[in-house]
Amino acid sequence: MNDVIALLTSRRSAPAASLSEPGPSAEDIDLMLKIASRVPDHGKLAPWRFIVFAGEARDRAGAIVAQHYATAHPDADAAKLEIERKRFSLAPLVVGVVSRAAPHPKIPEWEQVLSAGAVCMNLIVAANALGFASVWLSEWHSYDRAVLARFGLAETEKIAGYIHIGRAPVGREDRPRPDLAQIVTWFS
Repeated sequence: MNDVIALLTSRRSAPAASLSEPGPSAEDIDLMLKIASRVPDHGKLAPWRFIVFAGEARDRAGAIVAQHYATAHPDADAAKLEIERKRFSLAPLVVGVVSRAAPHPKIPEWEQVLSAGAVCMNLIVAANALGFASVWLSEWHSYDRAVLARFGLAETEKIAGYIHIGRAPVGREDRPRPDLAQIVTWFS
């Protein structure tokens, strides 16, 4: 079995709270983003972009999330607000993948959305190939337009996912995977 197949057959998500330092270097991040952007992209539209949350910016992003949560839930206690505040600081690096899918005369919007999903998966594979662990999350704030505006998203943009990247404990258990007999049909 070659290294790529071994990586793909063993890759699994790690809980964001289990991801620790050291995180990716600037060179690692650049390489991961280059790899992430090498996806099928009908029409060469690049219908996606990245927001990198690293260092203290993770805390600032968490403060925005907590502030908007507190506004929407005035009865939230301090413990819940602290959970919201830490959403972006659990892992050493969080990369937001922004979908910029839009109507186009030749390229279906659905294909553009799928391309953004492929970016998320390529980023995960790249992170794992570099020895990191990762998890693809969204959470409520991915759909909150006030939070997204504070993160710099245009009204027409959406979050495809937040990819949390760091080091994970060795020996993580895998989850049950789908039984191919239940999900594969052969057309005849």
